[in-house]
Amino acid sequence: MNLRLPTLTAVGCIAALGFASVSAAAVQFPDPAASAVTLTPIGTHHTGQFDESAAEIVAFHATTKRTFVVNAQSGVIDVLDSADPSTPAAIGTIAAAGTSWAGGTLPAGAVVNSLSVRPDGLVVAAIEAPTKTDPGWLLFADANSLSVLGAVQVGTQPDMVSLSPDGRLAISANEAEPADDYSLDPEGSVSVVSLPSGVAAPAQEAVRTATFHDWEAGGTRTLPEDVRVVGPEVNTAFPISANLEPEYVTVDANSTTAYVTLQENNAVAVVDLASATVTDIWPLGFKDHSHPGQGFDPSDRDGTIAIAPQPVRGIYQPDGISAYEAGGQTYLVTANEGDAREWGDYAEGVRVKDLGADGIPPICTDSPAAALTGDAELGRLNVSLANGLRADGSCYEQLYAFGGRSFSIWTTDGTQVYDSGEEFERILADAVPEFFNSNHSESNFDGRSDDKGPEPENLAIGQVGDRTYAFIGLERVGGIVVYDITDPQGPSFVSYANNRDFAVSAEDEIDAGGDPADVLRRAGDLGPEGLAFVPEEASPTGEPLLITGNEVSGSTTFFIVGAAGSEPAPEPEPAPGPSPEPTPGVGASTPPPAHEAAETARRVSGELPDAGADVSPWWFALGAALLAAGGGTVLARRLRS
Repeated sequence: MNLRLPTLTAVGCIAALGFASVSAAAVQFPDPAASAVTLTPIGTHHTGQFDESAAEIVAFHATTKRTFVVNAQSGVIDVLDSADPSTPAAIGTIAAAGTSWAGGTLPAGAVVNSLSVRPDGLVVAAIEAPTKTDPGWLLFADANSLSVLGAVQVGTQPDMVSLSPDGRLAISANEAEPADDYSLDPEGSVSVVSLPSGVAAPAQEAVRTATFHDWEAGGTRTLPEDVRVVGPEVNTAFPISANLEPEYVTVDANSTTAYVTLQENNAVAVVDLASATVTDIWPLGFKDHSHPGQGFDPSDRDGTIAIAPQPVRGIYQPDGISAYEAGGQTYLVTANEGDAREWGDYAEGVRVKDLGADGIPPICTDSPAAALTGDAELGRLNVSLANGLRADGSCYEQLYAFGGRSFSIWTTDGTQVYDSGEEFERILADAVPEFFNSNHSESNFDGRSDDKGPEPENLAIGQVGDRTYAFIGLERVGGIVVYDITDPQGPSFVSYANNRDFAVSAEDEIDAGGDPADVLRRAGDLGPEGLAFVPEEASPTGEPLLITGNEVSGSTTFFIVGAAGSEPAPEPEPAPGPSPEPTPGVGASTPPPAHEAAETARRVSGELPDAGADVSPWWFALGAALLAAGGGTVLARRLRS
């Protein structure tokens, strides 16, 4: 695919091509009529809570037609009636505090981090202790009655829980971050919990925990060199185990093996579920951004969109991971977010222009990056102090930036068969050039180019017809990128949808005294965190759905996944019984902001320069003039492939 940056031709040419009216809040790119699969927002539930992690991980239960949403800020699971996903309604909560387990009860202040729901209605949630360096729990509840069934204790800071496809096991990634002051660093681990056949809580004896002790000094395994062990050695008994931080879990179709991302360590752990042991750790390696098609925009101070090869390596550091099968083989798909280790007095990240200051070694004079330290070049880019130092410690011979700004596909032995390269930023340059690499809490241009760009965080995989698709959430600028991954070695971009109105800069308006509930309704979805794909046979609409939890806007949004040429499904029958009345402003449900926001110009068309070309600020000035002259219009242009 050849994705190119936009530039304007003569205004007369633009006028000749015409405009199509769309709402500002629903970015659809390219033209939906030309997309094999489209995402159309049909309903949103709002908590009215801004930037408080009030809607994170989501899971749908087909039998009850309910959606379960992690509300970490409130320490509960919000439950939404989704029988009609155009008007999802809050019907209750499942609270963590007070839940009984063999050692007592879960205390107040326990944090819900993640959840999964088994088809029979067994809800499993990962619960972090109020003191995050203490062991956490898995909580169990009934999706039908919403009653809490009990809990078991697992490792420290369970950050994510996944269920095996056969429903017999729950697997938690126990991240075990250090204390905020870095006085304590507990061991990372993976817990494997055998589940009852019915909707009930298991006993504590059902918990087995896989550790990383074999990779310690004197152990039976040797940690591969490129697995990053970063920061001060706080846990002297198990320094490697303490440094490894499990983040996200996926399980193969046979329910025999779990694959766990170790995000900060840039690696994946392989867990044999029968024995609950870690059998392998493989590093993901580093992305060479100097190659054509692997570039990125490294500066938030250059006033342009400048995607080009750079003398920088990318540390993939995926958050979300998901497994799927193609041609009888299991493949792993990762969203390469990136994350720096920063606790107490230790900070791994530094701007390139600050290398050589305050006792930090400089860039080596023979490095190709040595002459690129200006703010409009690499100077603003955040890089790692833990990688790239010359053996003698005198200077940095290679720069390593956080995250891959991409998604990748891997075999189960760690061989990369595909990476999307620079395509995410190319897509954004085409779809939302005025807000390229925007932040999530505020609308801006180029605001995140210096630090992980669009920041792909999580993904879901789903089947539409006979094709397999990956839906990848971009945490910062927002929106979902859809790729056809039927062929793991030859994925193709399909579409991009963003249920956000960039005309509303949420943080700015709220700081100025705006009512958060009103501002967030107009702003749309900010910071997609969790995604759930609902196949058509389980969907209340008869069409596939994608559900997103958005941690910054505190919103949960339902998208129809439409295939080219498909007929719209009939309207769902209303659920029996009276619908609960939402509380105005909080926990209320509305049609998506696309139906209520003011319209604005989104796209202009023209011939595009080669990769790496700059988009001059006058481009944006002309866009503003078009807005003033004829707001409420948009010209969608297809990607060239």
